[in-house]
Amino acid sequence: MTRRDSGQLTVRRMRLLAMVIIFATVSACSAGQAYDTQPPPPEVAEQVPERFYADTTALGPVDDGWITSFDDDVLVTVVNEAMRNNLNLRSAAAQLEAAAASARQAGRRLEPVAALSLGGATGDTPQLQETTWGTSLDVAWEVDLWGRIRAGQSAAQADFQAIQADFEFARQSLAAQTAKAWFLATEAWRQLQIADTTAANLRGILALTEERERVGQATAQDLSLTRADLANAEDAVQATESAYQDARRGLELLVGRYPAAQIEVPTEFAQMPPRVPAGLPSSLLERRPDMVAAERRVAAAFARTDEAQAAKMPTLALTGSVGTASTDLLETLNPANLIWETGAAFVAPLLDQGGREAQVEIATAQQEAAVAAYGAAALTAFSEVESSLANEAFLMERERLLQTAVDENLSAVQAAEVQFDVGVIDQLSLHQIQTRLFSSQSALVRIQSARLTQRVNLHLALGGSFEDTSN
Repeated sequence: MTRRDSGQLTVRRMRLLAMVIIFATVSACSAGQAYDTQPPPPEVAEQVPERFYADTTALGPVDDGWITSFDDDVLVTVVNEAMRNNLNLRSAAAQLEAAAASARQAGRRLEPVAALSLGGATGDTPQLQETTWGTSLDVAWEVDLWGRIRAGQSAAQADFQAIQADFEFARQSLAAQTAKAWFLATEAWRQLQIADTTAANLRGILALTEERERVGQATAQDLSLTRADLANAEDAVQATESAYQDARRGLELLVGRYPAAQIEVPTEFAQMPPRVPAGLPSSLLERRPDMVAAERRVAAAFARTDEAQAAKMPTLALTGSVGTASTDLLETLNPANLIWETGAAFVAPLLDQGGREAQVEIATAQQEAAVAAYGAAALTAFSEVESSLANEAFLMERERLLQTAVDENLSAVQAAEVQFDVGVIDQLSLHQIQTRLFSSQSALVRIQSARLTQRVNLHLALGGSFEDTSN
C-alpha cells in the first residue's frame, strides 16, 4: 500500500469515527429528555409468554387460590384442564403474542437501521457497455428530538399491558365459568333424581288407584287425574335429563373436550366456603385484570396524544453509508475502493391541509373516551361487588328457610303415608303432600347451586381471593 493510499484510509477511518461520535452525542441528548409519563415497564421481551402451542401444559394451572376454597380436588383438576385446553383462551394467548411483537417493534424505532447490499448494474451507450459492481452498508437513524418515537413506544407498551391484563381476565373468567358449569351439572343431576323420584312415586300411586278403581273405592276421575300427573312427571324427567346432558356438554366444551356428555360430575355439591370476611378493602378491586386493562388503555391514549403533538414538530434524520464500487467484481473487496458518505436531513412540515392537527384532535378524543371507559369500568366493578355481597346474604337466608321447608314437608309426608295406609286420607291428598316435598327439595337444590355460583361471581368481581396476594 502506498503512502497516499495509507493516508486516504486514515482519513476514511477518521470520518467513520466522527460519524459514530455524532450518532452517540445526539443519542445522549435525545435520551436526556424526560418523557412526561410513568417510567416504561421492564423489557418487553421478558414479558412475552412461552409459546402456547408446544404442548397441552403450556398455559399452566389457574394461579388463584379461591378455587381451592370449595374443597373439591376434582374441580381444581377440571379447571386446570380448561386452562390447558380451552380454545378461546388459546386465541387470547395468540393475540397477546401479537401485542408483544408490536411493542417490541415500536421499541426498535429508537435504534438505527442498517442494511447491507451487494449488486451490479449495466450501462449501455453507443460508445460503451459496462457493468459496475458495488457493495454498501447503509445506516439511517431518526433522532427523537421531541419524544414522538418514545411516545409511540410507550403507547405500544401500554397496549401490550392492557392485552396482557385482558388475557389474565380471560383466564379468571374461564376458571369461573368452569366452576359454575361444574355446579350447574351437579344441580341438574340432583334435579333429575328428584324428578325420577316424583315419577316413581306417581307410578305407585297410579297402581293403587287402578286397584281401588277396580274395587269401586276410586272414581274414573281419580284415575284420569293420576295418569295426567304421571305424564307431567315423566315429561319433567325428560326435560331434566336433557338439561343434565346439556350441562355436561357445556362443561366439556369449556375444558376442550368433545361435547359427548360423558364427563363425570359429582352427585353432591362442593362444600360452601366460609363466610365472606367483614370489611373487605376497596383496594382489592384495583387488582381486577379488567380494571388494569382499562387503566393501561388510558395511559396508551395519553401517550398517543403526546405522539400526535410531537408529530407536528420537525424531524432530524442522520444517515451514513460505506461501500465500494468497481467494474471488476473482485475489486469490490479491495479497501482502496471504499466510498464514504454521511448526511443529515432536517424536515419541517409546512402544509399538510390540517392533517396533523386533525390527528391531535382524534388522539385527544380517544383519550377522553378511554378516561370515560375507565370510570365506567370502576362503577361496574363496584356494582358487581355490592350485588354479590348483598346476594350472598339473601341466598344464605333463603337456603335456611328452604331447608326448614324441606324438613317440615318431609315430616308431613311421613305422617300422611301412615294415614294413607290406614285409609284416613285418599291417594290424591297423599300426592299433594308429596308434591310439596318434592317442590321444596327442588327449590333447595337451586338455591344451594345459586349460593356456590354467587360465591364464584364475588371472587370474579374482586379479581381473586379475599386476600390481596399481589405483594
